[in-house]
Amino acid sequence: MIIVRLIPVTSSNVQSIGYENGIIEVHFLNGYAYQYPNCTQALFDEFLNAPSKGQFVHQRLEGHGETRIT
Repeated sequence: MIIVRLIPVTSSNVQSIGYENGIIEVHFLNGYAYQYPNCTQALFDEFLNAPSKGQFVHQRLEGHGETRIT
C-alpha cells in the first residue's frame, strides 16, 4: 500500500485528500477511506480546487477501480 500525505479540506463529506504516484486517497468524515488509482496530478489539482469535494468524488472518481482501505 502506498503511503499518501493527506491535506485537510473543508467539506461536509470529505475530511482529507492526498495524491502520490498516480493514486488519489480520500478520507471521509464517516471514517471510511478509499484509494483511487490511475489518476493524474492535474485531476488531483482539480479535486483540491473543487467547490464540492463530495460531488467531485461522485462525479469524477467513483467507479474507476477504487479500493476501500479503512
